Amino acid sequence: MRHPTAIDRTQFLQGDLCGRHTPIRPPWAIPESLFDETCDNCGRCIEACPEKILRFGRGRLPVVDFQYGACTFCAECVKACQSGALDGTRNPPWQLKVFLFEGCLTARGVMCRSCGDACEAGAISFKLVIGGFSQPEINLSTCTGCGACMAPCPEGVMGIVTWSGVGSGDDPG
Repeated sequence: MRHPTAIDRTQFLQGDLCGRHTPIRPPWAIPESLFDETCDNCGRCIEACPEKILRFGRGRLPVVDFQYGACTFCAECVKACQSGALDGTRNPPWQLKVFLFEGCLTARGVMCRSCGDACEAGAISFKLVIGGFSQPEINLSTCTGCGACMAPCPEGVMGIVTWSGVGSGDDPG
């Protein structure tokens, strides 16, 4: 089930009416509609990130790039932010969840568990399949959206979406 996502002016003007291309901001970022106006583009959060997953995106606004690793939620970015664009009092730090695109190696009969091995939260498990390969299953209530599973995936089929589900087991994708 898809949940409606509010879009900002930029997304509207670019024709992204479904809000699919919302940039992934650092954890504890204020809502996107306010983030653009509040962030002063200083880059202090990017410099402070020990995981080096923060990069400058469009308009010199910080974005998360999970190809460089996972977010450990250390809050160094929040400590470095002086503009108020990152609000450390928000809990959880963001509403991101991982999902699996089609094309996983296990669906093609190749044993792979790289996503599950990388997931420290234990949100990715593998259900046994008689006569076949175990398929990854994502527990949305356990997933922190840290992105640890994304970089090691040899097929690049792990994705991250903003998710505001209510724990009903709905698919975030």
